[in-house]
Amino acid sequence: MSTNPYSTRVRELFAMTPHAGDVVGAKAVSISDQDVRIRLSAGVEDGIVTAMRFRARGCPHLIAGAEAACAALEGHAVAGLPMWTSADLMQDLPVPVEKTGRILVLEDAVRSLGQRLCDGT
Repeated sequence: MSTNPYSTRVRELFAMTPHAGDVVGAKAVSISDQDVRIRLSAGVEDGIVTAMRFRARGCPHLIAGAEAACAALEGHAVAGLPMWTSADLMQDLPVPVEKTGRILVLEDAVRSLGQRLCDGT
C-alpha cells in the first residue's frame, strides 16, 4: 500500500506543465480563494479555444488539475466553458475530498473565463 498522497496521474501532470504561463494578448481571469490562486487565459478564434494557459499557486492537485483542464479545453467551443464542471477531472486525478474546494476554484475560473469570452468583455 502506497503512502504517497498523489496518484501517478497527478505526479505526471504536476511534473510536466506545458500549459503553464499566459496567452499573450488574450482575455484572462484570476481567482483567489481556498488558499489558492489561479489565473487562466485563453486565445479564441471563430468561437473555438485555440490556446489556454494557467498560472497557479496551490497544491499539486490544483496544478495538475489546471494542466489537465487547459489541455482538455483547447479545441472546444467557447460557449461550453461557462457550463464546464470539474466532476470528471476530480475522478480522473483522483482528488481527495479535502481538496475538493480547491478544484472548485479552478471550476469557477474556467466558468468565469468562459463567461467573459462569451460576453466579449
